[in-house]
Amino acid sequence: MAHASDQTEALNFLNALPARDPARPDVMRIDTHANVVFLAGALAYKVKRAVTFPFLDYSTLALRKAACEAEITVNQPNAPQIYRRAIPITREEDGRLALNGQGTPVEWTVEMNRFHRTDELDMMAADALFPDTLSNDLAAMMVTAHDGAPLRNGAGFFAELESYVEQNEAAFREFPELFASEDVRHLTETARTVLASLKALILKRGETGLVRRCHGDAHLRNIVLLEGKPVLFDAVEFSDAIATGDVLYDLAFLLMDLWERGQPRAANRVFNRYLDQSRLEHGTDGLAALPFYLMMRAAIRAKIAASAAANQTDPDERQRQEDQARAYFGYACRFLEPSRPDLLAIGGLSGTGKTTLAYSLAPDLGRAPGARVLRTDVMRKRLYGLTETEKAPEAAYTKEASAKVYEALDSGIQNVLAAGHSAIYDAVFADPAEREKIEAVAHAVEAAFTGLWLEAPPDTLRTRVEARSGDASDATAHVVDTQLTYDLGRLTWARIDAGNGPEETANRARSVLKLS
Repeated sequence: MAHASDQTEALNFLNALPARDPARPDVMRIDTHANVVFLAGALAYKVKRAVTFPFLDYSTLALRKAACEAEITVNQPNAPQIYRRAIPITREEDGRLALNGQGTPVEWTVEMNRFHRTDELDMMAADALFPDTLSNDLAAMMVTAHDGAPLRNGAGFFAELESYVEQNEAAFREFPELFASEDVRHLTETARTVLASLKALILKRGETGLVRRCHGDAHLRNIVLLEGKPVLFDAVEFSDAIATGDVLYDLAFLLMDLWERGQPRAANRVFNRYLDQSRLEHGTDGLAALPFYLMMRAAIRAKIAASAAANQTDPDERQRQEDQARAYFGYACRFLEPSRPDLLAIGGLSGTGKTTLAYSLAPDLGRAPGARVLRTDVMRKRLYGLTETEKAPEAAYTKEASAKVYEALDSGIQNVLAAGHSAIYDAVFADPAEREKIEAVAHAVEAAFTGLWLEAPPDTLRTRVEARSGDASDATAHVVDTQLTYDLGRLTWARIDAGNGPEETANRARSVLKLS
């Protein structure tokens, strides 16, 4: 609801600011339900509206000042390139208003560096599929954001999730023309049951530092590409409760948004690279909660779109919002559908393209956001406390050391499958005992199993490994020559000719797996 506080004079003052930029001489005003933003040349000014909603209160000047300062505090760590300062609009002795003057504050604003709307990732997602390099950067961005996020309590987060389930049901019941009553009942009952089963896990993750005050609103419209790198901005500053969550719940908003926007490869790669790089996520236990987190993000977007449609006077925009509400609701229902996990093992000598194939197939295996890709190369570096591109010592490649790598991955794979997610195991698998063991892991958790063995001419293998850069693998042409002497034993896995490039290899693998 709006308050009597009159912000008209201050808003008119900002609207009349000189832009100081010949290329952008006009000041542009953007209104939202809680803010008014003025784009003036190279800068932008955000004013909090004098409003109160159930989730925020900007009704007084003191509250708006605190909110502006909080916005700087929570956003500068992730986006120092954008957020400058919180400053007052003051009334000077002559009665005129000034920006950050010496007089009495009459309003407060967040001063930011302006960027182009076309550089926001939601705009970019509509134009083209994201390249893998951008997905890698998005994962690194989220890892960095979570590393520095303040710790919070798991019990409080769980209580908020319980309240969200009930709030969502009430909101969906208000729009029977959009959300069928039986579908609402089924989604709500399933959500309650799943959440109850996750209570111990969520509380444990809180105890181990995985519940934090995160960004809280990490979808594509709140990420902008600056100097070629994604930057996370516009974090939730008005509610500690809304911003608090499991780090995977914060990540789930980005994954859900990518999935809904037709970017499954990007969603899967962000998911995998985040888990590979995060110092917080040492295991895979949290994956059991991910379907619920994805559902919650989609359900909240569904009810927001439904509410926006109800308040829309333009019939075309109303229809667009209604279609979006139905789509998000459909995703929410599908995210909680049971799914039998698949385990795909991809073996082959170094240079056969195992990792490339794994990432090509992963988005299409299992429930959203696709299969978890686990690599011996990545695990080996992690066990030695190295970054992926640091060379591991020779001791890391002894038979004993390799056994520890496989043991850690076998355990991780089992946890992924037990959580209901599909997995791809990327390893050489030259030893028949290793191949037998991974099949046994799949059978132990009643997962479907497929083994693929990639083959390519020796010269092709040598050329590929020598051309690598920025990868976790330390393989060289000498390593390939050594591997070519291995006795592989009896091969029962499907043999794939991988000598003619990644696209043809992927097509052959898809044919074996019966993927469209």
